[in-house]
Amino acid sequence: MENIVKKLEEQVAFLQHEISQMSDELYSQQKEIAELKKEILNFKKSINDLESEIGSNAIKDDKKPPHY
Repeated sequence: MENIVKKLEEQVAFLQHEISQMSDELYSQQKEIAELKKEILNFKKSINDLESEIGSNAIKDDKKPPHY
């Protein structure tokens, strides 16, 4: 019986260690995901700004010169 309890205690200790490592990894991944989301939003904003700038230049280019 004592042997069984010792084995169970070892398994519990091992599982606690594994859970702790997984928790640390999950936290790290969540941080990385949050940073990547911010970068994506920044890229989207940059793309929208560029599209707006290109669109406003296209409107200017579409105007006929004054001699027409």
